[in-house]
This record gives sequence, C-alpha cells and structure tokens, in this order.
Amino acid sequence: MPDVSIEIIQSYRRKTYRIDPSSRIHNREEAVQFVNERGFISFWPIKDITMPSLWVAANGNRPVSDDHDDPGHVTWDWKDDLLGKKKWYYGRVLALKNCMISLEMLPYFYALSPNYGDPENDYLDDYKKGVLPVEARQVYETLLKEGEIDSISLRKKSHLGSADSNSRFNKALEILQASFRIAPSGISDAGSWHYSFTYDLFHKQYPEAVERSRLISEDIARNTILKKYFLSVGACTRRDLNKIFRWVPFILDQTLHQLRDSGLIQEEIAISDEKHPYYMLQSLFPSISQ
Repeated sequence: MPDVSIEIIQSYRRKTYRIDPSSRIHNREEAVQFVNERGFISFWPIKDITMPSLWVAANGNRPVSDDHDDPGHVTWDWKDDLLGKKKWYYGRVLALKNCMISLEMLPYFYALSPNYGDPENDYLDDYKKGVLPVEARQVYETLLKEGEIDSISLRKKSHLGSADSNSRFNKALEILQASFRIAPSGISDAGSWHYSFTYDLFHKQYPEAVERSRLISEDIARNTILKKYFLSVGACTRRDLNKIFRWVPFILDQTLHQLRDSGLIQEEIAISDEKHPYYMLQSLFPSISQ
C-alpha cells in the first residue's frame, strides 16, 4: 500500500477550496463562479464531511462564527439573494445538509432521483411502497395544489401545524429535497421571525434539469458526480463517500472501479496518521503511474 503525506492533500485543497486569501471570493458573482467551478459544495463546513464550502471560500479555514455581525455571514445574504434566481440549486441533498449544486451538474443528480418522468404522479409509487412517509406525501400534495408557498403556510395546509408535528414536517422537507421533488425557491417575511423559506416543486423550478436528465444514464451520472468530487477534494475515504452520497455499496464500488480503470484515481493509499485507506487522484501521486 503506497504511503502519502497528508500535506499533499492539504496543499491541493488550499487551491480547490479557495482557502488562501489571494483566491477567496468576495461577492455573489464570484460565489456562483465558485459553485460552477467545483460542481457542488456545502453552504457551511460540515463536521466529518469532506467537501469545499461557501464559508471557507469566502472566509478561509476558520470556524463559522456565532456572532451574527461577523462579516463572514455575508454568505448568508448571497444565498438568500440568489434563491429563485436560477443561478444554482440550493437545498438539503448532499449528506442531507445545505448545499449548492451548479446548474450544469444538477441534471446528473436528478438522473439518480426516484423521479421517472411524471413527477406529479411518481411520488405515489414511493408512497405505496412505504418509502415516502405520509407527512412527505401531504407536503408534496399541498405544493401540487397550492403552488409556490412559504413554509409557515405550507405546514398549516399540510395539516402539520401542531407543535408535536414540528420534527415530522422538517423530516418531510428533508426527504422531499433529497429526492429532488421540492426545492427552496425564495425568502418570505411570513411568521413571527419575518423570515422563512418558500418552497416549490422541483420540476417547476428547474424544468431544464429535468429535461436534460432524460439523456443521462445512472452510470454516467455517478461517474460524472464522483469525478467532480475527486477533482474538488483530491482524496477521500470510503466513509467520506458513504456519508455524502449514500449510494448502494456495490454501485459505489462499481463507480470507483470505473474511475480507477480510467486512470483518474488510485486506491488503497495510506495517508500519514490516518486510520483508513484513501482513494486519491492519480495526478497527486505521480510515482504510482511510473
């Protein structure tokens, strides 16, 4: 098993994560460019998740501040301002956390979703199979009936307005976002805090992604997504991939083998002071290919 210093990976990520002051982003336009460059990122750094984030690209590798006046929270404004502007997709998908996906990569993710061509009826198949909880069905059918709506009204109209329904409503939103059935679409001043998301059906907000996905096989989608991920992080463990993508193990193995056979990555790389072996871009370890 080849042995590699962790500094090689850290040096690579300083560039792709935009950690150095000279490469950081400073405005919405640069934020969109960064997402387009990387394909998909997290909004904030996520504990135990290996992925570039908007926060780090704007503020460097420092913890997210609890101070609401911290200038680094301008990233929150960028995210809110761009909701519904079709500059990127924002939602809880990767590792079931808030992330941005470029419009170029979005069809590849949608191609792996459980939507088979008729999103206004496909959800019923998952419901009948027991995959889609009743609360998720109620939320989805409310959006089918009402169209784009703020989360406060959505909760009430979905009959999930009671205090003991809070976690079930949030779980329904999570499930529906992760399956690319709904998407945050804007900001509303509804509610006591005068701040809430609006939601809409994904296929209404991103019809081009749905249409483009029809020409993408699941095999091509996974290869494209995983290649983009490795180009962002340089190297990762199997645990990293499981946490972020949550693919069936044998399908993940198949995709990794295809990337290995194509010469993009090498496997079973020992990283100094790391417990688990890594998959790594071959370009970061030239001696392997010599």
